[in-house]
Amino acid sequence: MRRQLSFFFAALLLGIICCRSTQSQTQSAASSTANGSESKLGSDPVTIAIRKEVAASVIAFNKRDAKASAAFWTKDGEYVDESGQAVVGRVAIEAYFAAIFTARPEAKLQLVTDSVRLVSESVAIEDGQSIVEPSPNAPAEVSKYTAVHVKVDGKWLLASVRDAGVDTSSPSDDLADLDWLIGEWTAEENGARTESKCRWIVNNKFVERSYSTTALDGTVTSGLQIIGWNALANHVQSWNFTPDGGHAIGAWSATEGGWLAKVTGTTGTNVSTTAVNVLRRLDDNAYAWQSIDRTIGEIRLLDTDEVIIRRKPASK
Repeated sequence: MRRQLSFFFAALLLGIICCRSTQSQTQSAASSTANGSESKLGSDPVTIAIRKEVAASVIAFNKRDAKASAAFWTKDGEYVDESGQAVVGRVAIEAYFAAIFTARPEAKLQLVTDSVRLVSESVAIEDGQSIVEPSPNAPAEVSKYTAVHVKVDGKWLLASVRDAGVDTSSPSDDLADLDWLIGEWTAEENGARTESKCRWIVNNKFVERSYSTTALDGTVTSGLQIIGWNALANHVQSWNFTPDGGHAIGAWSATEGGWLAKVTGTTGTNVSTTAVNVLRRLDDNAYAWQSIDRTIGEIRLLDTDEVIIRRKPASK
């Protein structure tokens, strides 16, 4: 079944990663560290605690530490993969992680928590999405999961995790279904206003998006983005160019109701940038966008707030 590509235009605000100067990004990171990361995690203490455990489990996985990865599970915890195969018990789960690290030594994991629901004082259910990058040059593998967390001796542990597949059927190189996105769009984030215009180029095989952002102090920056189908890599891809000489490439993976984009690039001063952009469609005239897991150089930045992008009303 052909999957529509309309959602990938949430790269509208990709300039948040590459368009700002290295100085402003570093200052933002320092301020975030001083204020504490919990400000972005919500005020619910259960959600904060569980998301911290999720973040720590990702670190253990990406360090290829099977024992540390299994330590986030209860003694009799259970993992069920997309095919229905179950791995039961912390010892078996440790062996499972060890096998993954041997078979896929370059794999990197990212987890996106969509919601946390408290069932009782000691049981919570988390729904989220896992993003596995098999190797640096391979497209991300995306799946949804449901995790049951239980509180044991004051610590939240995983009692059960079940993965579910996500429709990631590849689109063709015909982008005719993106006609509704051609036009003008606006968005605001923390007082900064971004306006963009999308148009077909190269015989309707690519979409060009030109954009400008006006900061609170009136400073205006602009950039250019090209979006299309990368037949060699077999995924939707975006190429972004910023006025400081920076650039970034986004590799897109379809999810239920939206897209995830793994973005890597560099600023004009040759500082590396990374991010995962998450988006969901609201209706034909609006969609929501958020950038998570952001870095600039060796500095990790806080997740952005979710931004609503809206179509500009037609001129009368």
